[in-house]
Amino acid sequence: MLISVGMGIGSGIFCWFLMTRLGIGAGDFNWAILAARDLLAGHNPYARPAQFYPLPAALFGLPLVAMKPEIAAGVFYGASSALLAFGVTCHGYHRLLIFLAYPYWAGILTAQWVPLIMASTFFPLLFPATLAKPQIGLPVALTHITRRGVAVGLGVALLSFLVMPGWIPPWLAQIRGYSRFIPLLVFPGPILAAALLRYRDRDAWLLFLAACMPQRWFYDPFSLWLIPKTRRSIVFTAGLSWVPGIWRWYHTPLTFVEVGRWTVLWFYLPMLVVLLLRRTSQHHQGASEVADSTSSSGF
Repeated sequence: MLISVGMGIGSGIFCWFLMTRLGIGAGDFNWAILAARDLLAGHNPYARPAQFYPLPAALFGLPLVAMKPEIAAGVFYGASSALLAFGVTCHGYHRLLIFLAYPYWAGILTAQWVPLIMASTFFPLLFPATLAKPQIGLPVALTHITRRGVAVGLGVALLSFLVMPGWIPPWLAQIRGYSRFIPLLVFPGPILAAALLRYRDRDAWLLFLAACMPQRWFYDPFSLWLIPKTRRSIVFTAGLSWVPGIWRWYHTPLTFVEVGRWTVLWFYLPMLVVLLLRRTSQHHQGASEVADSTSSSGF
């Protein structure tokens, strides 16, 4: 618990510092705050250009509308990180190593939703977070379904329709202009279909479904770090994830396809390797995941 709280405070302060230094308000979380403010003022959130988030996202912004955007971003990312840290430590402290992955640090630069979405796999009451960013949340939700999570999610979805019954058509109209790449369609992305060779493993479906979703930047695939379970596999994938991070430092991608190719090569394919190798390893235990052991030498 203390480690989780410490990580939450540290990441929250750092996120606040970055938002202040970069002058970008609450970053990506800004859209949830703006939508919440529009609803409170009786305005249509989708009258704003580039409001790509479904209405449930506004419900997360509602408690923080009175804060300065930079502080709200820090609270949001810090709380998300703390919840994720607490969740993963329930399966072994070695799984805190997922926070070394580059996508986590890419996400802190713009206060992204992925840590909170990942935390929902450990705490069903957070399941509605998967509705806030469905291109990331849908693969996570479909592979980690619980009755309580579905019940809470349906409740939040119903609440969103009570607040604004006709929000889906204007939202769909907005996302038509969403620039993105789909990992499965970016070479060598088709190789990722090999994950279905392990179709009985829910992590295989997480990898495949995530590869089918539209994505935009290097922070989106952080949810893939729900797949590696051992110290070695986490370090292996987290280490390789910094190759695009270092490349990005010296080079500005010209297209989303370019971002997608680096994402497939250094995030998705290593996860595919982990997935395939661990199923044939002598250390494999169970159909869904490897036993959480800090001393395991397998993937």
